Amino acid sequence: MNTKTTIIKSLKDLVADRYLLVLVSLLIVLSIVFAIIIGLSIHPSELQLVSHYSDFGVTHLYRDQWFYLFSFVLFGIVVAVLHTIIAIKLLVVKGRSFAIMFTWVGISIILLGCFVTAMAVINVWKPL
Repeated sequence: MNTKTTIIKSLKDLVADRYLLVLVSLLIVLSIVFAIIIGLSIHPSELQLVSHYSDFGVTHLYRDQWFYLFSFVLFGIVVAVLHTIIAIKLLVVKGRSFAIMFTWVGISIILLGCFVTAMAVINVWKPL
């Protein structure tokens, strides 16, 4: 089988499983909503925010410019795309239950990991 027929077969399997299709659609919609909300919450400023922590080095907190916050938007989109692709692959290879579980993990990452973390950083960072 060539790549084109494999992709078409995988998408047909996804459309045939309505529950998984709804979950994947929810994951993608949540990712788009997350990207819009966080993207609109970012404002240019001269303030620097803590971007990461390390035990190595003289300073343990490393700071970065405001545009570092756009990486949150990119992370949410990448999570949705990769979880969708892997869920479809799991549907074909391992079965429906693994694909559903993996899609729920992706939804929880978007809701808990992305939204909570990004909003916490943006609320601390908000310019005066």
